[in-house]
Amino acid sequence: MRLNKINNGILTLVLAAVMALSTTAPAMSQNKAPKMTKQERVCLRNGNKLYEKKRYAEAEVEYRKALQANPASEKAQFNLATALMRQGSVTSQQDDDKNPMKQAEGLLANLAKGAQDKQVRGKASYDLGNIAYGRQQYDQAVECYKQALRCNPDDEQARRNLRLAQLKKQQQDKNKDKNQDKNQDNQDQNKDQNKDQNKDQNKDQNKDNQDQNKDKQNQNQQNQDQNQQNQQKQQQGGMSQQNAEQVLKAMQDRERATQQRINAQQAQQQRHERQRTNRKW
Repeated sequence: MRLNKINNGILTLVLAAVMALSTTAPAMSQNKAPKMTKQERVCLRNGNKLYEKKRYAEAEVEYRKALQANPASEKAQFNLATALMRQGSVTSQQDDDKNPMKQAEGLLANLAKGAQDKQVRGKASYDLGNIAYGRQQYDQAVECYKQALRCNPDDEQARRNLRLAQLKKQQQDKNKDKNQDKNQDNQDQNKDQNKDQNKDQNKDQNKDNQDQNKDKQNQNQQNQDQNQQNQQKQQQGGMSQQNAEQVLKAMQDRERATQQRINAQQAQQQRHERQRTNRKW
């Protein structure tokens, strides 16, 4: 329960201090700022009034007029970036040219690097940190908040956001390591499963091959046994069926020839007896 309260408190700070992107009107101090022209001053004043009324698109127009009057105005550039941020979205794609946030980032990046006014550099770095935080780019957010504190060590809002970004970064890194370990475990598990599966497949294949070879050997043995039995039958029978038929036919032919000779002899004997009987005495 206490942990939930702490998380809710952190979430409240994030929503109030980070996602809002700016907690004050865009007016800036004039520390080391060049002297403003009358037209620039009027446009900035009008833009700030519109900004406070949350009429950000109209405020943008006034800030652009101020830049036309003085293109080098760091204050007008920063206020324009702030108005654009209010109209854009940190969750949109960074390469979306239609998202005002992209133009705002360009203005802030230039100010964070080269603004003469140290306060402008610090505020620009702070807003860049808020944009990075909203995109969950905590590494970049941490560096931006650190830069903001270098320019303005008394910026407590930047200090609080820095601590939040560092905590989020630690949690993100922990989750990243956890996901990497999980992915590695899944890869190892899949590797082991594939290894076992291949092993089982190879084992089954080898067994099938062995069974096929065994069946082939059994078939060859049966053929050999059958041939041997046929040879034994031929040896025991003395001759094949064809040879037996030929022998039988030869015997029948001899028997028929013998019978014919016997019949011829009997006929001749009967003729002699008749001749003797018919002889006159």
